[in-house]
Amino acid sequence: MSAHESFWFKSLRWIQKQLVHTIVVPQDPFADLNLDPSRPLVYVMKTESVSDIAALHEVTGKLGLPSPYQMLEVDGIKTPRVVCLEGRKPLFGKRDSNEPFLQTFQQLLALHRQQQELDIQLVPVSLYWGRTPGKEDDTMRAAVLEREDPTWLRKCLMILFLGRHNFVQFSRAVSLRHMADEHGTDKRIAHKLARVARVHFRRQRKVMTGPVLPNRQAMFHALLKSDNLKKAIAEEAASKKISEEKARETAIQYLDEIAADYSDSLVRIAERFLTWLWNKLYKGISIKGAEQIRQLHHDGHEIVYVPCHRSHMDYLLLSYILYYEGMVPPHIAAGINLNFWPAGPMFRRGGAFFIRRSFNGNKLYTAVFREYLDQLFAKGYSVEYFTEGGRSRTGRLLAPKTGMLAMTLSSVIRGIERPVTLVPVYLGYDHVMEVATYHKELSGKKKEKESVWQVFGAIRKLGNFGRGYVNFGQPITLQNFLTEKVPNWREDVGEDPEQKPSWLTPVVNALANRVMTRINDAAAASSVTLSSMVLLASEQNALERTQLERQIDLYLSLLKSVPYTAYASVTEGSGKELVDRGIELNKLTETKDDLGTIISIDDSLAISMTYYRNNIIHLFVIPSLIATVMVRHEEVSRDELQELVAEFYPLLKAELFMGVADVPAYVDALVECFKSEGLITGDTHLKLVDERINQLLLLAGVVGETLKRYAIIFNLLGEQPRMERADLEHHSHRLASRLGAIHGVMAPEFYDKKLYALLSSKLKDLGYLSDKADGDKVRKIRDHANGLLRSSVRQTIIETLNQEQDD
Repeated sequence: MSAHESFWFKSLRWIQKQLVHTIVVPQDPFADLNLDPSRPLVYVMKTESVSDIAALHEVTGKLGLPSPYQMLEVDGIKTPRVVCLEGRKPLFGKRDSNEPFLQTFQQLLALHRQQQELDIQLVPVSLYWGRTPGKEDDTMRAAVLEREDPTWLRKCLMILFLGRHNFVQFSRAVSLRHMADEHGTDKRIAHKLARVARVHFRRQRKVMTGPVLPNRQAMFHALLKSDNLKKAIAEEAASKKISEEKARETAIQYLDEIAADYSDSLVRIAERFLTWLWNKLYKGISIKGAEQIRQLHHDGHEIVYVPCHRSHMDYLLLSYILYYEGMVPPHIAAGINLNFWPAGPMFRRGGAFFIRRSFNGNKLYTAVFREYLDQLFAKGYSVEYFTEGGRSRTGRLLAPKTGMLAMTLSSVIRGIERPVTLVPVYLGYDHVMEVATYHKELSGKKKEKESVWQVFGAIRKLGNFGRGYVNFGQPITLQNFLTEKVPNWREDVGEDPEQKPSWLTPVVNALANRVMTRINDAAAASSVTLSSMVLLASEQNALERTQLERQIDLYLSLLKSVPYTAYASVTEGSGKELVDRGIELNKLTETKDDLGTIISIDDSLAISMTYYRNNIIHLFVIPSLIATVMVRHEEVSRDELQELVAEFYPLLKAELFMGVADVPAYVDALVECFKSEGLITGDTHLKLVDERINQLLLLAGVVGETLKRYAIIFNLLGEQPRMERADLEHHSHRLASRLGAIHGVMAPEFYDKKLYALLSSKLKDLGYLSDKADGDKVRKIRDHANGLLRSSVRQTIIETLNQEQDD
């Protein structure tokens, strides 16, 4: 390159740098991909492009990767660092052949033939200037700006107009040594790799941009021509004695009310706003498991995201994260209550489709909604809905609503060819804006209707909210799930496609339970959740600072030494650093006196902090149960401990959606961790260490309220084994209210009637609430629950029951 050309080339790079803002996917390639910094690396790109390589150069330096301009040198032989499958496209005429690619690749293979220890990594790199998927009726603007394979003139226009939306995506490295050893090193392998790489880049683009967007009105007309909707319209006309044209107009109104109107332009604008918003609200967003979801998209799965529901922020956060992780924001099932101006039209343009809280036996609305959902699946749009139905007011997962799951499963049964996969998502926050409102609602205040004034009110309260957490759980492929539950489901459906299978309802219920369990499997333990866990188990919600730090360090050790699941995450930092974060977020109060520093939860925040504790209570409930046994009995055999945990685990699993795969092994691992931390001693016979009893007492406090509930319920069942479910719920709630008032239980869920309704339902499923219930087993659990309570609490329960019997 001459000095003149070099100056011109550097000038173009400088101009491009001013126009371009690049987002890297994934953000940390070394952490998310199998890149090895000790091995040589070569980039593989689809098309030769000066601007693409310049954009790649800007990000490689920041990531600690070799620059694409830097030649690869192996034993004095230099080869290009970038291999392109296709030459650059000229303004007129045909592009160059791919011979340069083949020659470079053959050269690399020859090096592997000569040096057996050499292993070059081939890293596919995709670049996107804007992410517009295009429309079924694309305009000239799309042809100029959004063409996948542009000329240099079009590329200049794309950089000018879409440069602020440049994405560089790295994919998993391919071992050239493996390729050489498995397939040889001749020219045929170069051609094969070119074909595989083209398929990869084509799939990668679809993951990044999504399927083309339909014309909304054309889609409505197509849906109305479907056999299912024609039948539903005819039935509506007959049942309501109206003309079919009138029924058809009603169906169109339903479609207009439901259907999204996704706009890539609005998403690009929203991305700017949300980047500002997250930077203002959060000090970062922790993400775990995104790579496996990208791979599912790449493999052609229809993805349905099923997150927990903590806050209205959930809609924005998950879509934003998916966008930045190189995936298309999903179409979101939003409650019709959110369809108010101006939020409703904006949500609709962002991909929201609206659903009524109840279909109320409206067969036409049901048919329209089912057909629309089928259409989303058929066209390949990812979908998101909240199986809890509404936001959790207590911080625990709610009992799932099965309507959307049933519709999704029905779509699969009706014959979707590609795999449909549910992706459970755990969403967590160091601060949830609505928490104070939730507690007012639990205490009886009527829920406020969403409005634009609520939006403005929320904006006024924006501040330091700490961190957000997005953990992707273990996916559930529905075809596999159906085969697991009903091995011959395809044959059953084929016999009578119009008939609802008898097994569908129990399978949907089992699916709902698995979804909720896998959401909890992916929980995130943060500074706020851990601090609240410790302090709410202490007297007066206060501890000396070093004691608090030591207890948090213990909890961190438990979570890291005995991981709840591979999908859960634990915040980085020591107990001291986590306490500092809690103080910075104004969740904890620091008070100093002559004897040291006390950390406490302010009385005005104590109830709110139970919300954050409840987000992760399932992670600690078994360690806490073990601690409770050791504190109450001081000595216990390992077998007795295992037996007691096995008794309570079905109840804990049902209430907290727990998914421990091997409970005995989990308990043994926790016991060994307790021993390594110096809390207990012994092998087959376990004994607490007196000097560490305070730490065990604090840990035991986590499960205290749960054991109180079980003691209430099983004392009632022990006295009246044939008690009706409604009576059990009523008496349990009344006894809990009395117990809480006497012994100072603050947690809102302790008084939540819905929780006792959920528990009574689970007790019925487990066989404790029926005419055939095992009375001996009920009394055994009652006695064990009573034995793990403080004597004063146990006495209150027994005296209250005796008083009720006398009355």
